[in-house]
Amino acid sequence: MKPSLLTALVMVFALSGCVTTMESTKDPVDEKKAEQSHVDAGFAYLRNNDKESARRHFLKAMSINSSSAGAYNGMAYVYQLDNDMDKADEHFRKALMLDPDNAQARNNYASFLYQKAEYAEAEKHLKKVVSDFTYTRRDMALVNLGRSQLKLGKEDDAVDSLRQAVGLNPRQYRAHIELAEILFERKDYPSSKFYLDQYNKYKRGRPSAASLWLKVRLERIFGNKDQEASAALALKNMYPYSKEYLEYSKTITE
Repeated sequence: MKPSLLTALVMVFALSGCVTTMESTKDPVDEKKAEQSHVDAGFAYLRNNDKESARRHFLKAMSINSSSAGAYNGMAYVYQLDNDMDKADEHFRKALMLDPDNAQARNNYASFLYQKAEYAEAEKHLKKVVSDFTYTRRDMALVNLGRSQLKLGKEDDAVDSLRQAVGLNPRQYRAHIELAEILFERKDYPSSKFYLDQYNKYKRGRPSAASLWLKVRLERIFGNKDQEASAALALKNMYPYSKEYLEYSKTITE
């Protein structure tokens, strides 16, 4: 064999060995970090309403790990925003199949089911979410559970869930307004007023139409005409075409 050919063969085998070694020493920890980085970036873009950038990052995470539950969860949310409910459902289910303990994916799926008026299924998933004491958004999951239970006519269960939510997070204004509405309907007006005041204390930005309409009714019951008029004026100015203002208008023309 000519020396030059022998040298070439040696170089080929040496390079092959190097490639094999490089492929076998890929760091799975680094790949996992890269996958998670793209998933986190995707959700960050979603929070900024940049759906296409979010989609790109979720797909990149999937290219790193085809079994990325976080990426499937993210893509499900993107499809939900696209109003492609079948694809969204498919991707939520895939995320939970890959990682049944993924509380974020299960909570997102439950919200998706609530949106589709599948309240019993939403309740089932939310009960699993709130039983995970490591989940950092249990307060919000409890609010969603309470709302689902209200839709199912389980008012006592809903009150328990909502009170747990404010117990976990006193600033959870969504739970306060739900409790205020329930207790108003039960004619427990002092408790309703307490929770409405808590809502107004913690809610940032302008109040909702529902909270202003509730304030009108409560102040009317307590005989506070100035407070009633102030809330009514705010409702008219901020939400003149809302169902709440329409309800208020009926009470002053009757």
